[in-house]
Amino acid sequence: MALTSPSPLSLKSLNQTPRSPLPHLPNSINRSLIKPVSAVHAAEPAKSSQSTARTEPIPKTWTVDSWKSKKAVQLPEYPDQNELESVLRTLDSFPPIVFAGEARSLEERLGQAALGNAFLLQGGDCAESFKEFSANNIRDTFRVLLQMSVVLMFGGQMPVIKVGRMAGQFAKPRSDPFEEKNGVKLPSYRGDNVNGDTFDEKSRVPDPHRMIRAYCQSVATLNLLRAFATGGYAAMQRVTHWNLDFTEHSEQGDRYRELAHRVDEALGFMAAAGLTVDHPIMTTTEFWTSHECLLLPYEQALTREDSTSGLYYDCSAHMVWVGERTRQLDGAHIEFLRGVANPLGIKVSDKMDPNELVRLIEILNAENKPGRITVITRMGAENMRVKLPHLIRAVRRAGQIVTWVSDPMHGNTIKAPCGLKTRSFDSIRAEVRAFFDVHDQEGSYPGGVHLEMTGQNVTECVGGSRTITYNDLSSRYHTHCDPRLNASQSLELAFIIAERLRRRRIGSQQHRSLASFGP
Repeated sequence: MALTSPSPLSLKSLNQTPRSPLPHLPNSINRSLIKPVSAVHAAEPAKSSQSTARTEPIPKTWTVDSWKSKKAVQLPEYPDQNELESVLRTLDSFPPIVFAGEARSLEERLGQAALGNAFLLQGGDCAESFKEFSANNIRDTFRVLLQMSVVLMFGGQMPVIKVGRMAGQFAKPRSDPFEEKNGVKLPSYRGDNVNGDTFDEKSRVPDPHRMIRAYCQSVATLNLLRAFATGGYAAMQRVTHWNLDFTEHSEQGDRYRELAHRVDEALGFMAAAGLTVDHPIMTTTEFWTSHECLLLPYEQALTREDSTSGLYYDCSAHMVWVGERTRQLDGAHIEFLRGVANPLGIKVSDKMDPNELVRLIEILNAENKPGRITVITRMGAENMRVKLPHLIRAVRRAGQIVTWVSDPMHGNTIKAPCGLKTRSFDSIRAEVRAFFDVHDQEGSYPGGVHLEMTGQNVTECVGGSRTITYNDLSSRYHTHCDPRLNASQSLELAFIIAERLRRRRIGSQQHRSLASFGP
C-alpha cells in the first residue's frame, strides 16, 4: 500500500536561490512598487496548466501591506516601534521557509479531497513552544501522523494528505487581552513568538525578537520533517516500526500492529510479483506544514512574489488558516489572505451565518478553484447536526467548491474540577460521527479532520480506551495552551474515522454496482 507520490519537500528544492531581498519600507511607501523577494518554486515543475490555473493577477487594490488600512484584531502592541521595524527588516531579508510550487501541489491534493477522492489529516500542537523544541518531539508527532495516515488510507482506500500544525504554529488568539491572578493584571500570553507564558510583567511584554526565534525554529523543524519524509524514515517498509513505546501494549497499539502486518504482507506480495518496493512512492511521503495566519507583521515579512506565476505566496507555511476571531469580512486578516495564493482554511463555528460564509469564500476564492478553500468546522456534536447542513446547502447553491473538514477539538473544551482545561474523547468522537452523518445526509464529501494532538504521552484529554480521568490530568499536563490528544487517543480516533471511510467506500461501490445494471 503506497503512501502518495514523491514528496514536494525534496531537499533538491533547497538548492534553488531566491532573488535579492526587498529592503524594508515605511508604511507610507507602497511596497508593491518595488519587486520583492521571489518565492522559490518547487524542484518539480507543474505537470499541467491546471496546477497554475490561477493566472489572473491579484487586483491592483491589493498590496502586501494593504491589510494595514483595515481594522486588525488579535495583534500585540509592541512598545518599541523602531525595534519592531528592525526585526521586520531582518525577516524580510531571510529566505522563504517554504516554496510556492509546494503550496500549489498541496492545493491540487486538497482539490481532490473536495471531490471526495482524498482525505486531509491535519494535526499537531495547539501551540508550538520554544521550551519543548526537540528532535524527539518532532519525530514522535510525525510518527503518529504517519500511523494515522496508514490507518485512514487502509480504511478509505484513498490518498491521505498529511499536513502538520507544525513549523510555525506559535501565535494564539485570546478571548481577553489581559489575564488576572491574585489581583495582578497582565497582558495575556499570545504564543511564544509574541511573549512569554510566565506570569510576570517582563515575560508578558510583546518582544519582536521572538519572531526571529520562531522563524529559526520553524526552519529547523521543517528541515527535520523534510529529512523524515524523504530520507527513508517514512518508507512503507517501516510501517511495523512506527509504534511508540507507550502504545506498545495498548489496544490501539495492538490494532495498529495487526494492520501494519497486513500492509507488510501486501508489500511482500508485490515484491514477489516483481513490483519493486524501492520506487520513490514507497520510500518517501508528502508532508506539508500549516498554521493560523494571526501575526500579520510576521506573515507579511515572509510573503514573496513567485517568479513562475507572478502570484504572491505567504512563504511561512504551505497552508494558512483564518480563525473564528479574525475572519471579519472587512478585517485586516481577510484583506491579507485574499491576496496570497496559498491554500486557505476558514475556521467556522455554529455562529457562522450561511450567507456570510458564502461571501467570505467569494472574497478569498473569486475564481472558485478547487483546493483553494478548506472550511474547518468546529461546533460540538449537537450544533454540528443542526448548523452544518445549512452551511453545506448555502455553499452548494452558490456553486462554490470547498473541502469540508472537521475540527472536533475546539467546540469541546471544558474546565475540569481541578481547574485545568480539558476535552472529553467521547465528545470529540461524537462530533466526528456527527460530521460524517451530516455529509451522508447531504450527499457531500467529508474531506478531512483537523486535530490538536501530540506524539508525547500526555494526559490532557479525558477518556479513550486507556481511560484518562480528571484525577490523571495533572500527571502529564504539558500543553502551553489547549489540551491535546495523545498518541493512543489519536490512533483510536483514526480507527473510528477509518471505519466511517470504509463504510462510505463500500456504500459507494454498491451504489455504482446497482447503477451499472440500470432499471
